Amino acid sequence: MTIPSSTRYLIIGAGIHGLSTAYHLALQLKASGQGSGNDILVVDKGSLGAGASGIACGVVRNNYFQPAMRELMSHSVDVWESDPEAYSYHPVGYMQISPESMRSDVASIAEQQRDIGYESIFIDGGPESAEYMKGIFHDWQADGITSVLHEKKGGYANNTRMIYGLASKAEAQGVRIMTGLEVLGFETDNNGGNSVTGVRVSTGIISCDYVVICVGPWVKAVWEMLNLPKLITVKGVDGKVHENVPMWVFWSLQEGTLGVDPMLQRTNAGEMPPVIHVDTDAPLHSCVDGSLITEEMWGIYYKPDFHFGGIQGGAAPLKVETDADQVAVDPYGPNSPEFIVGSEFAHMWVSALAHCQRRFEGTMPKYKDEPSGGIGAFTPDSFPVFDVFRENCYVVADSNHGFKMIGVGKLVAEEICGQESTLMRPFRFSRYIEGNLHPVSNSPFPWS
Repeated sequence: MTIPSSTRYLIIGAGIHGLSTAYHLALQLKASGQGSGNDILVVDKGSLGAGASGIACGVVRNNYFQPAMRELMSHSVDVWESDPEAYSYHPVGYMQISPESMRSDVASIAEQQRDIGYESIFIDGGPESAEYMKGIFHDWQADGITSVLHEKKGGYANNTRMIYGLASKAEAQGVRIMTGLEVLGFETDNNGGNSVTGVRVSTGIISCDYVVICVGPWVKAVWEMLNLPKLITVKGVDGKVHENVPMWVFWSLQEGTLGVDPMLQRTNAGEMPPVIHVDTDAPLHSCVDGSLITEEMWGIYYKPDFHFGGIQGGAAPLKVETDADQVAVDPYGPNSPEFIVGSEFAHMWVSALAHCQRRFEGTMPKYKDEPSGGIGAFTPDSFPVFDVFRENCYVVADSNHGFKMIGVGKLVAEEICGQESTLMRPFRFSRYIEGNLHPVSNSPFPWS
């Protein structure tokens, strides 16, 4: 395919956000008579889903303590449900299983899910929670659990099949997708203005009327190409102003696969189970020698997955202490020499599986000793930024909430076409200086 010298809409990144934006923008342009998919070009320096989307666990959930995130995810679940076959989406549901320290938070989530019509069941109390879980899994044995939030919607998607399915939907609308084109910088207008007129790629300059940035963990580099600030001012919810806060920090993702038959995780009824997420302050002991792993709050998530070939999931990410300017994003994911999970994660995660369900006892030798993991670029409050910069450059910075948020692309497309979204307002960059930050939960995960 010949590389065009110009396009109306240039989308950088062929992951879930870039492809979702391209597909939905093509539909919006056609419906409004403003154009078609032929006006859209998606470029990526790698291949389809070569970044975070290609290694994502694929969990789709609504479980957020933050009202704005919860409403945004409800919208995304609707998009997932609109074409489950193309999106390789498995609507098995999702369970948040928690200790007393999180009970009030989760109760609040359940109440607000009811308010927005998102179907879920809330189980309150230790004995009640144990009985509910054993009704689903006969071997459930996690102690210290005092609440269960069972979301009947949500589930997970096969990440690779989903990316190719979404790309096919976009191309069917006339969208062009070109890989192997690395972005090197931006051209701005010659009259001292603020708008982007073109993007410098490895083969030259592609002129454009509008740019959408959807580059996941590479957002820091592109952000700085746009001369956006490395350090920002953040006003806390207490009114205190914090100066020179780094805009981007990196966290190392902790995920892996237990190489057992995925059907091992069937429910008592013989069905495929919901995605399980457990947060607890119960001491965690080794499933190998009984030694204490941690007495601190810990959390894991897991699901059977035929694509990964076993029980796949993860634990809370680890903050990368290296200065963000020195962090090497490339090579990414399993190809990274430093940001892949090690034996400590495997020991902790499999021990945690055994802590929760008896069927996983003695399975440590079956953990897949293969490269796994990646890094994510997080904002100062660990929540997304969706906003327009340089007048005609829409930045989708998901702060590693990405894969589940397929609906963001639809909302971005609507906003590009002039329909401002109330769901996107809480994620504007201005919230930092204005102090309109999202509430913080008691979960050990930075994205909950």
